[in-house]
Amino acid sequence: MAVLSAEEIQKKLTTVPEWKLVRGEIVREVALKDFVEAMGFVNQVAAKAEAAGHHPDIDIRYNRVRLALISHDAGGLTEKDFRLAGEIETVLVAGSKG
Repeated sequence: MAVLSAEEIQKKLTTVPEWKLVRGEIVREVALKDFVEAMGFVNQVAAKAEAAGHHPDIDIRYNRVRLALISHDAGGLTEKDFRLAGEIETVLVAGSKG
C-alpha cells in the first residue's frame, strides 16, 4: 500500500478528528470509566485490528488508553491506518451508547 503524502494525511485527518498526527503516526488517547472498561475497549480494538490484519501500538494506563497507528512495512501512513482508525471510532461510538 502506498504511503500517503502530507496533503493526503491532512485531508484524511478530517475524517477522524479525534486522531492527531504525532511524530509520523496517528494517535488517539481515550479516557474510560475504569480499568475494566479500558480493557473491554482494548479487546474490541484487538478484534477489529486482527480482522484488518493491522495492529496499533496500544498503551494502557489504568483507565487511559493511547493508540498509535502507522504502516511500518510501508514506511509511513497509508489508507490502512485511517481505515482502522475509523473502525476504532465505531467502537467508541457504540460504547458511548451503552
